[in-house]
Amino acid sequence: MSLSPVQERVKYREGALVLGDGAVFEGDLLIHEDFDFRDSATGEVVFNTSLSGYQEIITDPSYAGQIVTFTYPHIGNYGINLEDSESSGPKCKGVIARDISTFYSNWRANQGLVSFLSAHGVSMLTNVDTRALTKHIRSYGALPGAIGTSSVSELKAMALRDNGTLGKDLVASVTTSEKYSLGSGQKRIVAIDFGVKQTILGQLGEFFTVTVVPATTSSAEILSMEPDGIFLSNGPGDPSAVSYGIETIRQLLGKAPIFGICLGHQLLAEAIGAGTFKMEFGHHGGNHPVQRLSDQVVEITSQNHNYAVSVESLSKAQGKVEITHLNLNDGVVEGMRITDAGAFSVQYHPEAGPGPHDSRYLFSQFFDLVNGRAS
Repeated sequence: MSLSPVQERVKYREGALVLGDGAVFEGDLLIHEDFDFRDSATGEVVFNTSLSGYQEIITDPSYAGQIVTFTYPHIGNYGINLEDSESSGPKCKGVIARDISTFYSNWRANQGLVSFLSAHGVSMLTNVDTRALTKHIRSYGALPGAIGTSSVSELKAMALRDNGTLGKDLVASVTTSEKYSLGSGQKRIVAIDFGVKQTILGQLGEFFTVTVVPATTSSAEILSMEPDGIFLSNGPGDPSAVSYGIETIRQLLGKAPIFGICLGHQLLAEAIGAGTFKMEFGHHGGNHPVQRLSDQVVEITSQNHNYAVSVESLSKAQGKVEITHLNLNDGVVEGMRITDAGAFSVQYHPEAGPGPHDSRYLFSQFFDLVNGRAS
């Protein structure tokens, strides 16, 4: 626990980020003194506009396969604590910021950001013109990139070999290997772990007894548990690459109430015959306005996704599908309901609560659906 500023022992080395299109962004590789500089890191480069919450972002399994650029210029100043991680450790491939602080001070902190990332093998690039990098991504889309000290041509080749997230099953790298349970509610649900955040499980556990199962669990095994409801979690990457999850959801539809978040929303859409597409640079941040169409209320939401459900494809989907939420920035489908299958989903993250609690009602809505008090 740190009540006064603590300075981390770090070392620097000149380096750069090179994108697949050849764009170069110079900076300094940063690592804790207890560790050695490692080989280059590659991944799809995205930007996040949140002003705080870097620990939650870095440990969100939905960032698997990606290098996260923080548009806020200064991160690391309040360190890392034991309570706020969304998984067992960092899940992104790298972190880029204008300034990664080597001092931290917070009454909850027990570790610095640099030592945390260094211990988990996550590359850091600081002293980068992140404004220029963000503008580049906004203009040309999320691109594969490589961080390192090699030549520009070598880093570009590494970036191109990585090829981003399209067509990759990244869920396999973050799902649980064994089922486990939490919560103590009378109603029992099964949560399919496509890369679930701990905050989501905590909020589900306030309502239900939750059994978390690996993403590859079959529909027959799930139904053998006789769940009162089924939850489809968030997760990383391209939904079309998670074919086993899509087929499982297809077989579960109509057998129990279903609630999906983020990747779970996209997989549910694929399961009913709708389609998804890769966005130019995605939604990553805590300030996205989403309109609830039933009463026109606007929710301020947290989001993290590079893929979205196609509006046009929903008209061809099986079942009675109703769009429930839309993004006011770009019209992306943010929520839907399958009225004849007792299923609904949202693209954003209601557990994160930047509003702060604009979207918390969705967990109560699922509870009511499981208890037969909602359609």
